[in-house]
Formats: sequence, structure tokens, C-alpha cells
Amino acid sequence: MTDSTDTVPADAPHDPDARVPAHRGDPLAEQRAMARGAAVVDRSHRGVLAVPGEDRLSWLHLLLTQHVSELPGDTGTEALVLDINGRVLHHMVVAHVGDTVWLDVEPDDAAELLGYLTKMVFWSKVEPRDATDELAVLSVVGPDTPTVLAAAGVPVPDGVGALALAGGGFVRRMPWPGKDAADVVVPRAERDAWFARLTAAGARAAGTMAFEALRVEALRPRLRVDTDERTIPHEVGWIGSAVHLTKGCYRGQETVARVANLGRPPRRLVLLHLDAGDEELPRPGDPVVNGGRPVGRVGTVTLHHELGAVALALVKRSVPVDAELVAGVDERAAPARIDPDSIEADDATPPGRAAQSGLRT
Repeated sequence: MTDSTDTVPADAPHDPDARVPAHRGDPLAEQRAMARGAAVVDRSHRGVLAVPGEDRLSWLHLLLTQHVSELPGDTGTEALVLDINGRVLHHMVVAHVGDTVWLDVEPDDAAELLGYLTKMVFWSKVEPRDATDELAVLSVVGPDTPTVLAAAGVPVPDGVGALALAGGGFVRRMPWPGKDAADVVVPRAERDAWFARLTAAGARAAGTMAFEALRVEALRPRLRVDTDERTIPHEVGWIGSAVHLTKGCYRGQETVARVANLGRPPRRLVLLHLDAGDEELPRPGDPVVNGGRPVGRVGTVTLHHELGAVALALVKRSVPVDAELVAGVDERAAPARIDPDSIEADDATPPGRAAQSGLRT
């Protein structure tokens, strides 16, 4: 497969996607293919863990934020691992296929997560292992995803289903980053052959820049890029998709329940439109400033084929939607405004507060 490399400044921040192609020649055209047809992206740098064993579901249910004790076979979901204070440590995409639960995670995160899982085995009948050397993640994105999968001879799961592939691996339907998507997780030794097979079936070859642009548009956060060491799930939209509010028995659950029932998180994830012109764009971790005071941090920054220069940012909940912001520092500073459509209304009273008010009444 061809790659494209750009000159990287000496002071550039760590790029978690440096080990796979950023683009295949035209990142904006690759985005348009994802929005209107289909494109395939090599995301084989993601870590993959396998959790086989007869206790796999009940054991994971005690450790993850998602309700997985009765997760049906051939099903996918998302989940988190939190610390004792409810802050996000790990994010994973899950597939329950055959007699194994598969967890794929951010690049370089597999070893740390596996270390935690291994410590928690105790007497449970599970055998977690690092399967990154076994399987590689390819992602097909776009409304034509089902057509491409069928043309490539890949089973097409319904909803968020996950189905085994003949010869090893699985395909998992995804609700993001585009209008439709699927992760085709294949034997690592066959990655290039599978990539060629999917492009021959009608998917345009694309890189991670296009994938990230559509993820930003979809307001889907990325661990350690759009989050920091203080992030709780409520701030970045992981309640529901990765956190089940009515289950307990996992580390950090007290914070999750308290914020959901009695209050609102101190920050929220928003989409920023950047007026950067031809200037250098802000970087992840740069401050967001309002009236000279820091009010948040920049996350993923991208050039979108329709929206222009945009970024995800974690900002204080008290920041007005129409605030005149600045994102970035020094030569990277750019005027920024919040996209109002990226903010959910705060009209609803948290259920715990409503119950307290009812009791007082």
C-alpha cells in the first residue's frame, strides 16, 4: 500500500496515528468519498485484546462501564474503564463473536489495559491476552458501506452487530464516524490483501485524516486527544454509548451516578469553528481562552471538506454559546466560536434534583 509522509516540525506533538497513512493523496476528496460513497482506512495501529473463557461476560461486567453480562453473541458496543474517582482511563470498542470478547483500543493502550485486566482475573475463568499481533483493524466509512462489504464477500451485520469472517477476524457495524461504517478486523498477515479487496469492491483508499475529520463532525471524542486526566464520561458524550447508567459494580460508578442524578458535569465537549486563515492551526492541549482567561482545552483539530477548520474542545459549561473565544497560543492562536448545534440544551432537571424538589414540595 502507498503511504504519504509530510515534513513534521521538531516541536510537533505526538501523533497517535503516525504508524499508518495519514492520507492517500487527497484528504479532502477522501472525506467526500466517506460522506457520499465509501472509503477504507488502515487503522491497524489500534491495539486488540482477546478475552475468551466461560466467565468472560460476567467478569467484564464487573470491570467495564457498559452492561455486558448478557451481551448477545454477534453484537458490538463501546465501554470504558474508570479510576476510583470516575475519570476515564481507557476507551474500547467491543465485539462479542463466538467464544471471545474482543476489545480494540487506542494505539499503545493495549499493554496497560491488559495489565489491569490480568490483575483482576483472580478465580474467574477467563484468559485475556494481547491479540494485536494477530488482528488488524480496517474501517470502511460511508453510506455505501453495506454495498462494499457485500461486494467484498463480507457478511453485513445489522445495527451494531458483529459477525465472524471466514478465515479469522470479524466485521462489526459502527454508528460513527460517518452515515454508516464498519470495522473489518482481519488477520494481520492478510491486512494488505484485505485492503486491496475492499478497494476493489468500491471503497476509495483513504487515510486517518479523513477518518478524523468525520469523527470530529460526529462529535465523537478520542481518548487522550479530546480528553485529559480529569475527564469524566458525562463531559464528552460517552453516557449511553459507552456507559450504562443503571448498572453498578464497577470502579468509578459512584461519580457517574452522582453527576447523572444530582448535577451536571463542569465541562462539555463542543465543536469549534476556527478563523485560522492561512495561519498555523491550534494543537491538541492548547488552551481555549475567553476574555483573556483560560476556559478549556483544544482537542482534535482538522480541516473538514465542508466546515473548514474545526476542532473539538472541552470547555467550561458556563461559557456562553456566543462567546468570542481564542483557541491556541502564539502563532497558533485563532479566533473561535462554538457551533450551537454541538450543544445539548440544559433545560432538563437531573432526576435526582427533581426527586429532591418533589420531596421538599
